[in-house]
Amino acid sequence: QLQLVESGGGLVQPGGSLRLSCAASDGTLDYYAIGWFRQAPGKEREGVSCISSSGNYTKYADSVKGRLTISRDNAKTTVYLQMNSLKPEDTAIYYCAAYGTPNTRAQAMCVVTLMSWYAYWGQGTQVTVSS
Repeated sequence: QLQLVESGGGLVQPGGSLRLSCAASDGTLDYYAIGWFRQAPGKEREGVSCISSSGNYTKYADSVKGRLTISRDNAKTTVYLQMNSLKPEDTAIYYCAAYGTPNTRAQAMCVVTLMSWYAYWGQGTQVTVSS
């Protein structure tokens, strides 16, 4: 059973930056596509970004394009979400999630809009953007 652990959340002023990390408790995220999702108070959870297990394909929600960057380390133990130019509306609990990719076709892509694909979820990390 894959267990995911997020870190890096906190309080930041508008225009500031944060880097979130997502790691597997057993050390490897190989052969998993990873997505970042967020849920603001009173709102539904939404997809923010995803990265394929190959690391070559990424996808972003329109609301974060140009400000957030997803990446994974070469050892495939950690996935990062670099968040720049943060806005108050980015305030939310951020979750990382994963689904297995059993073949090369699946390993070359990811989906950020289909939360039902993601079988494994972390506990979440709070991001607050406020002056």
